[in-house]
Amino acid sequence: MNEGRSSRSTPPKSWLKRLRNVFLQPKDQSQLIEVIRQASEQNILDAEALSIVEGALSVSQMQARDIMIPRSQVVMISRDAPAAEILKLVTDATHSRFPVIDDDRDDVIGILLAKDLLSSVVAAGEFDFELRELLRPAVFIPESKRLNVLLREFRARRNHMAIVVDEYGGVAGIVTIENVLEQIVGEIEDEHDFDDDTPILQRDEHTYTIKALTPVEDFNEYFGTDWDEDDFDTVGGHVVNQFGHLPGRGEQITIGRFEFSILRADNRRVHLLRMSIIAEPSDEETESD
Repeated sequence: MNEGRSSRSTPPKSWLKRLRNVFLQPKDQSQLIEVIRQASEQNILDAEALSIVEGALSVSQMQARDIMIPRSQVVMISRDAPAAEILKLVTDATHSRFPVIDDDRDDVIGILLAKDLLSSVVAAGEFDFELRELLRPAVFIPESKRLNVLLREFRARRNHMAIVVDEYGGVAGIVTIENVLEQIVGEIEDEHDFDDDTPILQRDEHTYTIKALTPVEDFNEYFGTDWDEDDFDTVGGHVVNQFGHLPGRGEQITIGRFEFSILRADNRRVHLLRMSIIAEPSDEETESD
């Protein structure tokens, strides 16, 4: 009898497990994120894993318009541009893919891959090519496209870039597979990245990659210039002031004997610059050295 009372008063383990799941099972995404964060606090997940999980969950709630590169910051190639101009643009921008636009219709007619252009030039043995023959089909998506759906389509179609169009069919910007993945894993380093302790990196005799947060004082010391250190603390601040607006990726400006190109920027600030020396130091600069 005692054993019977004992078995009735002690719920089976499976029943307890189901009861516990009823109370602990997340009801929505916010609760799920809270459970995951608690797991991180208990060292079940490390900080990097937590960030990736949160990023993956957020992607399903985001749309193309949330992360697209605005049209004003997209390096586009005109369908009717001369071959020499196209080659210079591709070389200066250092991207792998370029939307090609029909200026008459203001419409993207295809995507030019830098590797296709290079192969064509090498095969022909001269700097001449037929642009239209090199174009690959462009993929168009609405601004409201969910990022998780877009990522799935990128993978299924082996595509890396989509043209974002607004409600009127106009080009609003672009989204790349890298843009989507960065929402999950954080910023992905590319060929322009270099060590945090190296604000100025020389690429060749006349070309440098410079972090926008490089102090003007360091820039002056490195290049023998006399930029005013009181007006702006950083190279990026000085360059943006010369533009007169927040420049987008691919925009260029000449300041004295230097030509600056924006390599990386967002809607708040410039991050990375390419600088080319286009003239020798002036006599005044030489004397000041």
